Amino acid sequence: MTILQNKFEVEKTNLKIGPYEVCPIPTGIFGLDGGAMFGTVPKVLWEKTNPTDDKNRIQMEARGLLLKAPGCNVLIDTGNGADFVAKYGDKLGNKFAEMYGMDQSGPSLLKSLKAHGLNPEDIHHVIITHFHFDHAGGGVTEKDGKLVPTFPNATYWAQKGNLEVASHPNLREKASYYAANFQPLIDSGVLKLLDGPTQGFIPGISCVISNGHTQSQQIIQVTDGANTLMYCADMVPTSTHVKIPWLMGYDLQPLVLMEEKTKHLGDAADGKWYLFFEHDPYCDAALIERSGHDFAVQKRFWL
Repeated sequence: MTILQNKFEVEKTNLKIGPYEVCPIPTGIFGLDGGAMFGTVPKVLWEKTNPTDDKNRIQMEARGLLLKAPGCNVLIDTGNGADFVAKYGDKLGNKFAEMYGMDQSGPSLLKSLKAHGLNPEDIHHVIITHFHFDHAGGGVTEKDGKLVPTFPNATYWAQKGNLEVASHPNLREKASYYAANFQPLIDSGVLKLLDGPTQGFIPGISCVISNGHTQSQQIIQVTDGANTLMYCADMVPTSTHVKIPWLMGYDLQPLVLMEEKTKHLGDAADGKWYLFFEHDPYCDAALIERSGHDFAVQKRFWL
C-alpha cells in the first residue's frame, strides 16, 4: 500500500536493558480498515494521525523485537510471515497479501534480522504474544513442501490459554487464528507453554496477561531494575491507542481491556517505562504520562 505520513515528532535513541540490546525488527507494512482499528472513535479524530488510503485502510507495521545479548538472542513476535498458499491453501493464500495491503518490497523478518548480523539459526528464544496471524505468522515457514519452525534452534514460548483459544477459535476470531501458525511448532516439539503471569521465564523477561483483545495474550516486560520496556502487542497496538477508551473493533472484551490499560499504562507512566508498539508505523516506542484520568504520549522514539 502507499506509504502515508503523519505529523508526529520522533526522537532517535539507543536502548539497552541489562545484557540486551533492544532492536526493533520491522517485518513489513500492511493495512487494516481504520474504522476497525479505532472502533467507536470517530474518524474525524483518528484520521489526523493515522491517514487512510483509498480503501479506508490505515498503514500498519508488523514489528517484532529482538533482544540481542551474547549467547542469547530473543525474538518477540514474528509478523505476518509469508508462504501464504502453503499455509492457508490456494483460495485464501493467493489473495492474502492483496487483501491486507501487504507491502512485500520493503523490510521482512529475515531481512531485518540479517541487518543485525543474525540468521534464523542464531535465535535462541521466540516469544509469541498470541497466535493471531499478524503476530505469529513468521514463526512457521515452508521448506521442502513441509511447514516447519522458521527458527530451528529456538524454544518458542506461548500461553497455554491462548493456544487453547487458537485451536478452537470463536466466530469473531476464526479469520485470525490458523493452525498452520502453531501446529508445526507442536509437531516439532519446540513449543513451551506458560500458564498465566510468569516472572523471569527467560532472564530479565517476564509476562503479564491481557484478556481484553483476545484470551490469554501475554504482554512482555523486559527490565534490569533501572530501565523497563513493555512490549504492548495488541493491548496498545499504536501510540495513538494509549488513550484508555481508544480501542479496536477487534477487541473482544472492551471494558476488560480498558481496565487492563488503566492498570498497566499506569504502571508504565509512573515507572517511566518504555512502551514498544507492534503496529505503529510512525514510531517504535514512547514514554507516556498521566493526563487527568487518562494517558498521553510524552515522547516518541525510533530505537
